[in-house]
Amino acid sequence: MIGRTLGIYFARRFLNSVLGIFFGCVFLIMLIDFLEMSRRVGERDIDTLTLFLLTIYRAPFFTEQLLPFAVLFGAIGTFLTLSRRLELVVARAAGISAWQFISPAAICAVVLGILSTTLYNPISADFKERANRIEAEIFNRQTGLFASTNSGFWIRQQSVDGQAIIEAAAQTGGGRQLSGVNVFLFGSDGKLVERIEARNAVLEAGAWRLNEVRVLTPTIGIQNYDTYMVATNLTPDQVQETLQSETVSFWDLPEAIEAATRVGFGAERYRLQYQSLLARPVLLLAMVLIAASVSLRVFRFGGIGQTILGGVAAGFLLYVSTKLAEDLGEVGIVHPIIAAWFPAVVGALMGVLILLHREDG
Repeated sequence: MIGRTLGIYFARRFLNSVLGIFFGCVFLIMLIDFLEMSRRVGERDIDTLTLFLLTIYRAPFFTEQLLPFAVLFGAIGTFLTLSRRLELVVARAAGISAWQFISPAAICAVVLGILSTTLYNPISADFKERANRIEAEIFNRQTGLFASTNSGFWIRQQSVDGQAIIEAAAQTGGGRQLSGVNVFLFGSDGKLVERIEARNAVLEAGAWRLNEVRVLTPTIGIQNYDTYMVATNLTPDQVQETLQSETVSFWDLPEAIEAATRVGFGAERYRLQYQSLLARPVLLLAMVLIAASVSLRVFRFGGIGQTILGGVAAGFLLYVSTKLAEDLGEVGIVHPIIAAWFPAVVGALMGVLILLHREDG
């Protein structure tokens, strides 16, 4: 077995490489996002501290998707550096097999995957919800009637007042509170009866309570209200199901799945997200195995550039196939468990197969 000192040395080199790449990408993304948010804000009276805080809150959601690539490139860089400095050659001469000096990086990748699922994802979900709240406040502070809310949330409901379509810039409180709200009310003939613009909406028993409201009706025109009630038959669980699942953390997903199933809504999105988070450690392990299969013996056989390019292409192919499987699982074509686990397991098995052929074949 590999010694404790040597194992810690290999693990430290791997972690330094992965974390260096990851935080470098985080800094770059935050810089680009800050500049983009500054451009979107334009001439609104928003202080730099608020924009910086918004950038920090948005960063975990974007960078969470970078971890597999950070592990792939970090593993490739680590193994290439160890090979170039002949440290792996010395380890082989001491009787240590490829599987033994890969194991520290593999263990670290699995641990990173577990921490990413159980710790980083809840932080990312919480920060994304805070970012949505701040962003809704910024981009709806000076909006007028018929102004865009930069919204990604749409809710359709049928109540005693008729059919309504609700547009919101952000949601908090598990679907109980909406920010940057526009409501389109339709009559029984399908014609638009009134449009309502509100700063926020709170879901109460049988109704939405809208605050700081402007109402436009064809006959009366524009009217302003402090509060305005719109009837609804929706529950918080139903509202949450219609919204994006990006602000639902790993620990809240089982409850969200149960709630969506109980009210009769499709829970495939939540099931897929839950299984994908569970499969993340295996996906990161697959990235390490792919990196090892293309990095351990390149200096012995030559063709370094082509081999590394092949490893990067294999990693990207694995990531793309994972996203494709998730899309199929989200629409119900593939079972969520298969969609989440199949690409990661196949990628890990392919890495093991290549290593067996090259090292023990």
